Amino acid sequence: MTPIRRILVPTDFSAPAEAALKYARMLAGRFESRIHLLHVVGLPYLYDAWGTETVALRMADLLAQQEELARKQLQALAPRSSVRSKELVLATAAGVTVDEILNYIATNKIDLVVMGTHGRGRVGHLLLGSVAERLVQRSPVPVVTVHGTAAAAKRKRTPRP
Repeated sequence: MTPIRRILVPTDFSAPAEAALKYARMLAGRFESRIHLLHVVGLPYLYDAWGTETVALRMADLLAQQEELARKQLQALAPRSSVRSKELVLATAAGVTVDEILNYIATNKIDLVVMGTHGRGRVGHLLLGSVAERLVQRSPVPVVTVHGTAAAAKRKRTPRP
């Protein structure tokens, strides 16, 4: 078995992501691991019928602003995480969420991913998809998923007719 030295916690700053960070903290304490906290800024979709450069420039500015905002949110989250700063790496990326997480795993030699799940149910999953599910399917390392609330976990365990 491979030692768990680097744990990645992708975050969207939601309650399930906070629950995942708490779980990762517990694992990091047990295995003396470093936690990498990553937020991926999704690329905005904009159709520009005329193909003007100004739209592309404004999109680049918007993306840079979103990454800066994400960095500030990560820095605000870090003190609340109860992980010493030398054991916590804060990172942002921009792009397709699953692809950027997979890239981060490979680039930073991540051993384990711990991420929150929203538990949206069948319709929500059908409409929105599931980053966690796609990551579980494609990740080269183990992925632990954590429910954000006890209600979500209970809903998952309830048998359906």
